Amino acid sequence: MSDEPPGWAPRDRDGAGKPPGHEGGNEHAAPDGTTTPDTDPTTEDGGAGGAHSLKGRGKRPRRKGWRRLIPTWRMLLGTVLLIALLLAGGFLLGYRLVDIPAANSSALAQSNVYLYEDGTVIARDGEVNRENVTLAQVPLTVRHTVLAAEDRNFYSERAVDIGAMVRAAWNTVTGKGKQGGSTITQQYVKNYYLGQEQTVVRKAKEFFIAIKLDREQSKDEIFEGYLNTSYFGRNAYGIQAAAQAYYGKDAKDLTIAEGAYLASLLNAPSAYDVVAHPDNKPAAVARWNYVLDGMVKEKWMSASERARTTFPVPGKAKTSTGLSGQRGYLVNAVKDYLTAHDVVDEETLATGGHRVTTTLQKSKQDAFVEAVDENVMSKTSTDRPADRNVRVGGASIDPATGRVLALYGGIDYTKQYVDNATRRDYQVGSTFKPFVFTSAVANGSTTRDGRTITPDTVYDGTNKRTVQGPDGPTDYAPANEDDVSYGPITVREATDKSVNAVYAQMAEDVGPAKVRATAIDLGIPESTPDLTASPSIALGPATASVLDMAQAYATLANHGRHGTYTLVSEISKNGTKIDLPDRNTEQAVPRDAADTTTAILQSVVEGGTGTAAQAAGRPAAGKTGTAEEDKAAWFAGYTPDLATVVAVMGQDPDTGAQKPLYGALGLPRINGGGAPAQTWAAYTAAALEGSDVQDFDLELKEGSNEPEEPTEEEPEPTASDGPSRSPSTTPSTAPTTAPPATPTTAAPTTGAATGTTGDGGQTDGTTGGGDTTGADGGTGDDAGGTADGGTDGTTGQGADGGFTEGAHGPSRPPSR
Repeated sequence: MSDEPPGWAPRDRDGAGKPPGHEGGNEHAAPDGTTTPDTDPTTEDGGAGGAHSLKGRGKRPRRKGWRRLIPTWRMLLGTVLLIALLLAGGFLLGYRLVDIPAANSSALAQSNVYLYEDGTVIARDGEVNRENVTLAQVPLTVRHTVLAAEDRNFYSERAVDIGAMVRAAWNTVTGKGKQGGSTITQQYVKNYYLGQEQTVVRKAKEFFIAIKLDREQSKDEIFEGYLNTSYFGRNAYGIQAAAQAYYGKDAKDLTIAEGAYLASLLNAPSAYDVVAHPDNKPAAVARWNYVLDGMVKEKWMSASERARTTFPVPGKAKTSTGLSGQRGYLVNAVKDYLTAHDVVDEETLATGGHRVTTTLQKSKQDAFVEAVDENVMSKTSTDRPADRNVRVGGASIDPATGRVLALYGGIDYTKQYVDNATRRDYQVGSTFKPFVFTSAVANGSTTRDGRTITPDTVYDGTNKRTVQGPDGPTDYAPANEDDVSYGPITVREATDKSVNAVYAQMAEDVGPAKVRATAIDLGIPESTPDLTASPSIALGPATASVLDMAQAYATLANHGRHGTYTLVSEISKNGTKIDLPDRNTEQAVPRDAADTTTAILQSVVEGGTGTAAQAAGRPAAGKTGTAEEDKAAWFAGYTPDLATVVAVMGQDPDTGAQKPLYGALGLPRINGGGAPAQTWAAYTAAALEGSDVQDFDLELKEGSNEPEEPTEEEPEPTASDGPSRSPSTTPSTAPTTAPPATPTTAAPTTGAATGTTGDGGQTDGTTGGGDTTGADGGTGDDAGGTADGGTDGTTGQGADGGFTEGAHGPSRPPSR
């Protein structure tokens, strides 16, 4: 039995449970069970009714579905207030706890120690070069160049720029590169009071110290401190030391142009040193222009004066005698490696206190120096003007580990400041050709008539033969070395003799973009100047460094497995080790592609342009190369356990301009097969002395030893078919080779009759069948071979400089 009073019925906001007919309106139940309408304006519909209506208003409908995911305004307001309270509390706490510390710049300046792999000291550096000056001693124009480069709003802004810091952090996180968001005040705090470590704690301290310092010192005092503590490269701290290091003058005598260059250095001190890194000059000049444009924008310089300003090339660096010989080159190469791989930044490294153990081996380093002295420098003479231009660069890598074992940067760091092992401004020439063939094999490429490219594929080696593209003749017709025409020639022979006509066509057949990609996979940096995807890429206009080329050839020696080279095995600061990047190796190109390339490069050493390398006394593979106008000669080669590249370069010691090597070392010209290959052999023999002789273990591409001769399908035009649309002026890059002997032809057996004359030569036929001979021992149309003719003694030419059948006989290649 229910305890509920008579006439009571449960109610809710939807009217559920009401007696029928009472779903709408507001009613009261009478004691006798009857109901009366609620006309009190203070009930539910009236707004402030009885207890039951107040109870109904206290409940809100629950949010359902996607609406539950949207925070209410109360939640948002609460979150914002909580964050604001936390930030305010954190700011007050940090401001109270962080004090301005004592200056540490001098106290932290120590020497860095660089060691060979065995612990032998290479060199020490880190002597502080600083001379403070007052702000009044720095010309106003020079001060403006620094502001234009680093912080144009310094005098009007606060100590920290929150917006710039947030933008910098966002750009870094989103992969747009490390961005600077610090004001000059913050940079000064970092330089003078803290350090260069990129940590959250250091950034937090920098933030609070900058705010306090801005309250205690004037803008001029802070700016003066900044100018005296900033690092400008060349071991120069402060504007006065920088002015002396780069221009041999005091800061007070600097011009606007010189000040703008020094201001540019603050962005990348060593990288923008155009004397040490001439290949970086375009980037340095661009930064210099940015500074001057900023001067005009801020009205610190007139547009007319800007137009008259020219780039002020700095003087040579004055180096410490402690870095003489190879030591300075090695130290700089190690510094570049550490900063390029983000192990430590340049300014932190400059504070000193680092102990760096390299992968360099002293015995091999000494062997490299001796090999260069014996085969190059000892042959120079003060009586020959060309010899003063001779420079040598070298690099040697262990293919299995990628460890750099030796570097040769020049005769003496105190005499030749630029490191010839790492500079990227000389063309690599024909040492690039193996990358074209590797790409052909890796991509399963074919000639225009469908033949797979192998070592025995026949191409047309005619001098200045127009490269044929997918749409017909191109505008490119490269000359062979000494304008020698070879006619039909296999890829193996074309590699032995470094035939430009063959490799330019091969690059087009493979696809220049694919060739470029393969070179990058092997180890050539993607940013290498003139690494352009065009048929000319085959001839080596790219300006990779000697070390870059050694890395790529090491990949070939390691059966196509690539990992970036390593120059440092361990680094620590004040006894604490610093992490080094992991070396991840991968199969950059298929093994059979790398090994098949090795096979044809063995042929270059055995009977091609690189025979001088045989003096190493080891199984070897290699390739010669010559830069445009003979400004550099290269030999790049490897044994199974050592990859080494040697380059002899021509450079005017006074102007720094590249010079041809004609007449140097008492020779008419220097080719890769001469001094570079001889130096390579002498070094390799000494470096591997006492180790077991290793043979190449090669897995060749299937079918790579099967002849691939042209067919009669899709014949190609040759040089005799007419000039290209735009005759090429591309210089020859292949080494000197002697013209091939003219093939002999069978004498007519019965009365010789003269047949028709083709574009390439005379056709001699006989009634019973004669031999057709073209120019330079080739079949008609410069095909470069012989064909057994029939009664008509006719002949033809196949695609890619091949052979066609005579009127009644099969084709056959010429004898050589």
